[in-house]
Amino acid sequence: MTEVAAALIWKENRFMICQRPAHKSCGLLWEFVGGKAEPGETLPETLIRECREELGVTVQVGEPFMEVTHQYPDITVHLTLFHASIAQGEPQKLEHNDIRWITPAEIPAYSFCPADKVILERIQAEYGQA
Repeated sequence: MTEVAAALIWKENRFMICQRPAHKSCGLLWEFVGGKAEPGETLPETLIRECREELGVTVQVGEPFMEVTHQYPDITVHLTLFHASIAQGEPQKLEHNDIRWITPAEIPAYSFCPADKVILERIQAEYGQA
């Protein structure tokens, strides 16, 4: 099983989503910023590294929001989504096709990676029309 760390980053009542590059698996689908843990790396360390590589920002990692295990055709991922905040820098599209800040009400307008489905349902339930 592949350990993955991702960030739930809020700016007022909107949270950040990133569009995967067209050439990668799940190309052009939306996701939370993050990635796979490297050997010997804690999940918070993974998230800090991935946000630096993908967005050019330094994040402060908070408590886990939710954990999900999802079986893709080629890989099983155990995804831990952490509350996080940008401590330094402005998000840049270093690896993603696009970056957006959306409200929970806007979730249905975007096509997300399958592993994120249950997370998005919880965000809608908890933060709904905030």
